[in-house]
Amino acid sequence: MQKTPYDIVIFLVVVAGLIISMVAFIVSILYLYRKKQKLYEKNMEQLKLDHEKTILTTQLEIQEQTFQHISREIHDNISLSLTLAKLQLHTFDWSDKEGSTNKMNFSIDLLTKSIAELSDISKGLNADIIIQHGLLQAIEEEVHRLRQAGLFSIEFELTGVPVYMDSQRELIIFRIIQEAFNNIIKHAQAVKASLLMNYNELELTIAIHDNGIGFDPELSSINRSAGLKNMETRTKMLGGQINISSQPGLGSTLNFTIPFEKI
Repeated sequence: MQKTPYDIVIFLVVVAGLIISMVAFIVSILYLYRKKQKLYEKNMEQLKLDHEKTILTTQLEIQEQTFQHISREIHDNISLSLTLAKLQLHTFDWSDKEGSTNKMNFSIDLLTKSIAELSDISKGLNADIIIQHGLLQAIEEEVHRLRQAGLFSIEFELTGVPVYMDSQRELIIFRIIQEAFNNIIKHAQAVKASLLMNYNELELTIAIHDNGIGFDPELSSINRSAGLKNMETRTKMLGGQINISSQPGLGSTLNFTIPFEKI
């Protein structure tokens, strides 16, 4: 049966309608896809901004704590030693040979102690030791510095085969350990502390224990100290986990699990 011109027109209109519908459908799909893509990019950008804001806040808190630490060290130790040395030299009497010699030797001892303490503060803040010698030597020197301070006895144990990570990652781990011991000094009233580091196949585990006054982790979770917040934030930056175990009067243990690569 031969189609009439009218049938052909109807056929063409239907085909054109289908083509237009298909094009409209494809355009709609592309539009929705692009809209979702923009929303995803916007969310990712917001997450990036939030992450950078968190890092900046943490850095500012760390910087402020560092300044406070330096201020306390200079005021409590170095300033006192220099003041005593000044008093000794100010009362120096050349006519009293024996007394002058004693004052001179005492002043030299005080100045030597002050220089050593300034050197210790400098080493504690300087990240070059991580870049030049790695995490383990930095920790050994930090433990030695803490032992010399005589605030509490400290044991350091290393197990497993060390895995060397990039310097930035090792620096963050070093700062976590420094912060943990700073908390012990400030809050724990401990006489003993220990640091255990274990390298296994996939991750580094760190356990830091003290026999101090302890605290209730559930209560402290509501109002975390800046030190705990810094440790938690840094551990998350490394893709790791932190577990706090403590009881009032029974000391505290901080357990860190840090993968060798960020996950």
